[in-house]
Amino acid sequence: MQLIGMMDSPFVRRCFIVAQRLGIRLEHRPLSVFRDFSEFHAINPLVRAPTLILDDGSTLVDSCLIIEHLMSLDPQYALMPQDAADRLQCRQLTGLGLSLCDKAVQLYYELGVRPQTLRWPEWITRCTGQLRDNAAVLEQQAECGQAWLHGATPLLSDITIAVAWRFTHHVLPHILDAAEYPRLGALSERAEALPEFVAASFE
Repeated sequence: MQLIGMMDSPFVRRCFIVAQRLGIRLEHRPLSVFRDFSEFHAINPLVRAPTLILDDGSTLVDSCLIIEHLMSLDPQYALMPQDAADRLQCRQLTGLGLSLCDKAVQLYYELGVRPQTLRWPEWITRCTGQLRDNAAVLEQQAECGQAWLHGATPLLSDITIAVAWRFTHHVLPHILDAAEYPRLGALSERAEALPEFVAASFE
């Protein structure tokens, strides 16, 4: 299987890390939806990252669906807690991590991609507020008395939140003050030291 997309996309990165965590071998092709548009379009006309090319040549898009597929290949270690209540909480925290990714991408595109003369101040203010509110909710709910959010090993929520935090601070370093979110910072620091995160490093 091949994973198409750049590691500086949080959605591509979390797919790669999940595969590494599950011991699934993927070939990573770092194509940019901007710089490599034509080559990407030839693979997937949607030009959407991440794209997973399956062994039969078909493609799968959307990080949630890709991760669902990857986890289905190893049902004994699906990166979700066994307890039903814990699974629900893991999904809730994963959703909050994805929401942080989404809002950070929107704000980055507005501030870092759109020409300054075309920027919408009200939208920037709204996205900034939503990003900070999202991080505040995560900070409140990320308390745990164990090494990771659901026990002794990192699961999907840990991976997603850590990826979201790293991406947000990479593209929007001035928006979230790390001192206001010590739990998120600590979780990210632990995660980024793991071999699968190191293998998915980017600048």
